[in-house]
Amino acid sequence: MNLGEDIDQFQLLEEKIDNLIELITTLKREKESFAENFRVQEEKIADLTERVESLSSGRDRAKQRIVSLLEKIERVEA
Repeated sequence: MNLGEDIDQFQLLEEKIDNLIELITTLKREKESFAENFRVQEEKIADLTERVESLSSGRDRAKQRIVSLLEKIERVEA
């Protein structure tokens, strides 16, 4: 190899390293974005889970009251 080829090899290596650094930077940004989106989705899931539990609890209370009212009606009819 002569000096010109050595310089070309170093330039090629430098370009590849620069490309890798750029790729790593892009991947880090994407990872941060995905992590933020994941956090937001987890918050939404937690909120929806809480709502479902609240609605389920409300439905159960309503069902108990209906059963109680039906029992009262049956006692009056008897």
